[in-house]
Amino acid sequence: MRRLRNTKILATLGPTSSTPETIEALHMAGADVFRLNFSHGSHEDHKERYDQIRQLEQKQGRPIGILADMQGPKIRIGTFAESPIFLGNGDPFRLDLDEKPGDSTRTSLPHPAVLSSLDKGSMLLLDDGKLKMQVTKVGKDYVDCIVTVGGKLSDRKGVNIPNAVVKISALTDKDRKDLDFALSIGVDWIALSFVQRPEDIAEVKKLVAGRASVMAKIEKPAAVDALEDIIDLADGIMVARGDLGVELPVQEVPSIQKKIIASARAAGKPVVVATQMLESMISSPVPTRAEVTDVANAIYDGADAVMLSAESAAGDHPIEAVTMMNDIAEVTEQDPAYRKVTDAHHGHLEATTADAISAAASQVARTVGASAIVTYTTSGSTALRAARERGLTSVLALTPALNTARRLALVWGLHCVHTKDAENFADMVAKACKISFAEGFARPGDQVVIMAGVPFGTPGSTNILRIAWVGEQ
Repeated sequence: MRRLRNTKILATLGPTSSTPETIEALHMAGADVFRLNFSHGSHEDHKERYDQIRQLEQKQGRPIGILADMQGPKIRIGTFAESPIFLGNGDPFRLDLDEKPGDSTRTSLPHPAVLSSLDKGSMLLLDDGKLKMQVTKVGKDYVDCIVTVGGKLSDRKGVNIPNAVVKISALTDKDRKDLDFALSIGVDWIALSFVQRPEDIAEVKKLVAGRASVMAKIEKPAAVDALEDIIDLADGIMVARGDLGVELPVQEVPSIQKKIIASARAAGKPVVVATQMLESMISSPVPTRAEVTDVANAIYDGADAVMLSAESAAGDHPIEAVTMMNDIAEVTEQDPAYRKVTDAHHGHLEATTADAISAAASQVARTVGASAIVTYTTSGSTALRAARERGLTSVLALTPALNTARRLALVWGLHCVHTKDAENFADMVAKACKISFAEGFARPGDQVVIMAGVPFGTPGSTNILRIAWVGEQ
């Protein structure tokens, strides 16, 4: 199966998309990678969906990526004796560790580490930012606040703290159990929520120990401030616009999205744009024009993948949502302006053989009119550098490592094929030509550009660039 676009589609599975028939329909409609959202569902639910994806993968003969999304810490207030309460602008309000039901003057915030992270002047956003408070006094086990934006407040609403680094790990006890389970079944990507600093990524990568790639979800202002260091450590980045739009002025989200995409692209790390992309399709068979434009803008900016959340997990039209996203990507990428924008943003080449050959391969392929660039890769690094070029020519990533092929399924423009490594130089050329033909990228008489490394099977040894003619197969 060959996609007629370079941008990938990440679809979340859930209650309305958990049968083998629906998962296959989503894949055929355009889903390249599936997301298991560990904020919902049991381990048994996720294992069943995982098995169904792997059965589909065998049936289709095409690597399919699976991403496990960790829930992360959920900071919530306690309860009220009479819920809801109403707070007016200028009202005083206390948050403390006392777990008895609250009233119009106080309630519990049962997170000691959170309270200790607050200073006088800290802002608190409650119920997805509908209410706002500013800390006026910090005590040993409480903070006093003044309500700056009032409204109705009920039990266990969430709390966001935009201008403080909260002194808690990005991994809760639940996340650690979910992480162990996700790795045990063999997921390809781990998405980490509540990232605030590079150390959060380092902690998870140590636990993952190379068994999956780690994606940092950028959803907090502290993560935006430490963006470059987080990108250096992470294997991929997600623009998680939900909490980002709560903790920052919503009008700042578009420019921050562009900044994150540009930084990730420059580093050669895959970047996903997520949250509310086709939100209205949860209940409507067609999206709004603004949503279509939103998806297209992420594609114009060069995102590796665009993601569906509730649209495919719990909505009434999951297959239509994936089909619509596929159609938007195809049409956007055919716009001449798309190529102009893409060509205008090339990352700085590092002084490495792999970068030199990747850049040369893209230029050579364009000059000779090659039908495809074929890259041999074990770890995936060579294919990532080829994708970073965002060239006109399709890229086939041939790898003997099935887990590498699955992880690369998320990456812009890569058509991944799981195959045995080349045995020698002649086999390298023959295999590249044969697979290019078999996968529908080249016909007899076409040329392909081949990137590989000698000795074969050695990760990170890309040092060969070869032009070959595709003969009769």
